[in-house]
Amino acid sequence: MQSPVEKKPGVYTYMAQWPIYSLAWSVRRDKKSRLAVGSFLEDYSNKVEVVQFSQETLDFSTDSRLVFDHPYAPTKLMFFPSEEAMNPDLIATSGDYLRLWEIHDDRIELKALLNGNKSEFNSAITSFDWAQLDARRIATCSVDTTCTIWDVERAAVDTQLVAHDKEVFDISWGGVGIFASVSGDGSARIFDLRDKERSTIIYENPIPDSPLLRLEWNKGDPKLIATVGMDSNKVVILDIRFPTAPILELRKHETSVNAISWAPHVGRHLCSVGDDSRALIWDVASHGFRLDATDEVEPIMWYGSTAEINQARWSPVDLDWIAIAFSNKLQLLKV
Repeated sequence: MQSPVEKKPGVYTYMAQWPIYSLAWSVRRDKKSRLAVGSFLEDYSNKVEVVQFSQETLDFSTDSRLVFDHPYAPTKLMFFPSEEAMNPDLIATSGDYLRLWEIHDDRIELKALLNGNKSEFNSAITSFDWAQLDARRIATCSVDTTCTIWDVERAAVDTQLVAHDKEVFDISWGGVGIFASVSGDGSARIFDLRDKERSTIIYENPIPDSPLLRLEWNKGDPKLIATVGMDSNKVVILDIRFPTAPILELRKHETSVNAISWAPHVGRHLCSVGDDSRALIWDVASHGFRLDATDEVEPIMWYGSTAEINQARWSPVDLDWIAIAFSNKLQLLKV
């Protein structure tokens, strides 16, 4: 089924039947420009839909058989992190639990439900990251202060750590066995699974009692991490070689930043989106990394939408494309 597309040069819009919050790009080379979008409904019953974009016709196509019901609004979506078509075609979702779904040509079916709760009470999973360098592992974080490393092949907990003093809001792999997380306690911490008793605090929000909500490790330049605090218009860039002091603060959003996404492979470009209805693209490396973060940094590109932007994901296989989500729209930007 073809969907109506709003046509602007370099901007292509898919209209979902419900408000969109979570989104993900497929990594597979044979499924280029395939995305998944998750609904944000204040009901138990939510939806995830797989959408295909054609770079030739610049149209979206959908298949009603590739929509599935999801308990609660999914907090994050990720496809299996491999380009090879021989690997299973899986998508992971988080919410009340971590779930793995298998995508077939004519249906999507639940493959595994992963429950790491040690009590009868269910603690929501706020985010997760599927390890690119070790696809057996997914790291999840939860409101119960824990981070859990899952062995996907065994559908079992590999490691569970009490990571922070308050709820953990985001998590990101930085290498094999190394991940970072941010929390309601205002800290960003790095963990190495070879030494599970310790963590390194690399940044603390200077605003007292203010959580850090978003974090993404730069896969193209692993010394860099970006993080965002609650109700903050700043994106903080950290260099893990210089803990505690940001090397850059990107301050050109007028209101709260909601999501960040590094460009893959290259390691210098970052997209941030916020309540000011803008997507800003930054060239972080052009400013020279320094411990004095007082200079104003200007974005190299910006895009304005018609509503607060919730989500941004840079295509993992095609540097020219960024996906953003606001209200019921998935928008692809050619950059």
